[in-house]
Amino acid sequence: MTLACLRDDALSSTPEGFRLLLSLPWIRSLPLWSVSGLTITIDGVAVPELQCEVGGRVIDVADLAHEDGWWFLQEPLPLLGPGRLDAGSHEVVAQFSLTIPYLPAGPDAPLTLPFHVHRMLAVDEGHTPSATATAAAVPSPVDSATPLPTGWTLAASAFNWTPEVIRSERAAPDIAVDIVSLGVASVIELEPGQLWRSFPAVADAEAEQLRERLAAVGGSVSIVGASLDDWASPTRRRTDAERLEFLLPQLRTAERVGAQGVRLPIGQAGKGLLERILPVLHDLDLMLFEEAQGQQHPASTAHAAAFETIADFDDDHLRLLVDISMLMPALPVSYLDRLEAGGIPGELLTRLRDDWKDQATQDAVVALLRSGGVPPELHALYMDMIVRFGRSDAADLRAVLPLVGAFHLKFWDLDDADGRVSAPIRALGAELSATGFTGTLCSEWGGHEWIDADAADMTRRHLELASSALAAGAALASTR
Repeated sequence: MTLACLRDDALSSTPEGFRLLLSLPWIRSLPLWSVSGLTITIDGVAVPELQCEVGGRVIDVADLAHEDGWWFLQEPLPLLGPGRLDAGSHEVVAQFSLTIPYLPAGPDAPLTLPFHVHRMLAVDEGHTPSATATAAAVPSPVDSATPLPTGWTLAASAFNWTPEVIRSERAAPDIAVDIVSLGVASVIELEPGQLWRSFPAVADAEAEQLRERLAAVGGSVSIVGASLDDWASPTRRRTDAERLEFLLPQLRTAERVGAQGVRLPIGQAGKGLLERILPVLHDLDLMLFEEAQGQQHPASTAHAAAFETIADFDDDHLRLLVDISMLMPALPVSYLDRLEAGGIPGELLTRLRDDWKDQATQDAVVALLRSGGVPPELHALYMDMIVRFGRSDAADLRAVLPLVGAFHLKFWDLDDADGRVSAPIRALGAELSATGFTGTLCSEWGGHEWIDADAADMTRRHLELASSALAAGAALASTR
């Protein structure tokens, strides 16, 4: 993720020196131990004896590795440095790494991503939070704007509002409720790691309160994005019993908030854990959706077994969720513009613009990464081409469609001049119309990583486009 780490009001003075608020540039809360190698440079000078505030205590930043607490997404990490700063603007550079405990970098280590953030900040610059959104002019939810086949339900993911959640100007549950109250969609997906400070063991009362607030404005929850943190530290993997213990409270939260089910990455749980949690899913009347995205297509040697596992269980409480980032005929225009501005070589950019689906292009992407030619500030964004952007077609899903209970209609921008946004959705609509599919098709925006735009506007426009494309695909299939 390349989300904002330093807000306009991040830098302030203290009697002893300065205070810098570092926001978490990720999509959910992370354990404090996940932070490593944190350094701050101000006006070209490295800050000595850097400390941070944690739970009312002041500790050296190196001691974060030994903390048991969590870095809540809506609470910036306060960093303290010696030396008073002159009034005016200062060049601030933050460098650190984040270990992502639920994403693997290989069989023996979790994924660790480097971050390099550079901003000009004024000491004690005022910051006026934006006003709470109001429903002065509320359009009808777009999920009923265009007739779709019976059982197809359009939804919106609260993930689309991640930058607003990180800005922390409003509580995350308020933002989620407004997705419904402002008429964007009446059915939403939730991310507990964004919503509640008590994640992953969310208090029942918090979940029930959100359920009641959503119901009061005509809304409901489809799927809750669960997390399975396989790693308890950068070097210690959780045991199977610990993994189960980490996941069970999240299942209870999903039931309390009235969700249809929870979501995990495909294959992460594994057969053993699935056998242990399926009875719990039956008791709570929840589905577990295993999500495939990007390059995790059914024919992939690395992922075929995970698809087969879902089929082998043959249990209605275990379903597949397909993210259509798997179905990308071309890369997003805004993403390519961001790579070009960041200094990616022109020869590779030409390949990316013209021949994204060519295997030789993918080979060139990996070659540049291995050569060290990717600028540090683009590293996390560049990885999208290796992990999150796929090159399959809707027809490639035919064999697994009977297993699918939900879709993420992933989009990055709304530049659809050549159909790169709508064409995969239309093709999907045609494929689904012959399968008897019922479930949610949820708008999920990933482009907020590099586009500064209003989430409600982007999501509403995308749902309108998706509704039309799905209906057109279904209509086309009915004439065949």
